[in-house]
Amino acid sequence: GVATRFVVFRAALGECPVGVIVGKPDLSRPVPVRLHSACLTGDVFGSRRCDCGDQLKLSLKRLAAEGGGIILYLVQEGRALGLSNKMRTYQLQDSGLDTVDANTTLGFDDDERDYGIAARMLQMLGCNQVLLLTNNPAKLNGLAEFGIEIAGRLPIETPINSDNLRYLTAKAARSGHRLENLVAALAEIEAEPTAASMAG
Repeated sequence: GVATRFVVFRAALGECPVGVIVGKPDLSRPVPVRLHSACLTGDVFGSRRCDCGDQLKLSLKRLAAEGGGIILYLVQEGRALGLSNKMRTYQLQDSGLDTVDANTTLGFDDDERDYGIAARMLQMLGCNQVLLLTNNPAKLNGLAEFGIEIAGRLPIETPINSDNLRYLTAKAARSGHRLENLVAALAEIEAEPTAASMAG
């Protein structure tokens, strides 16, 4: 139910990232922007192992409520490892590794994404000042390196469940993601045994 229009770009390697223009963003002011890495499992099939699908839905609602904004849907599956390698990291996570160690075990960095393409897309759309919807400080730095002015950060906190708790904990503890709702959820989990023993 959100009014959008799609602007499809052609990258040098033949990939087609998409700019999703939500509503009518005012380009004379800092524009609310979400850099969203494509996630087939989360965005399309609603996987509970990550927060990607929830972040995409929440971003659409937030940008519509703000009167307009931009979502850059980037070809960066699995933090740019690709779908097949992402499936391999899932297997490693099932054997006990967290998301960071799974990536590095396969010979990759924790995060292989580059934000130069995203910055160029924004520039081509006439957007040079952004309010970034993200929990990831690396995205702020990545855009700033390519000349995009960061006017601020808007947190985007999604539901926490038993399937994505370990994934989100690794993102916060090892990759520097700012997840205040996770801190609160972990505090509640730690408090439960104490409450149970008192009730006994």
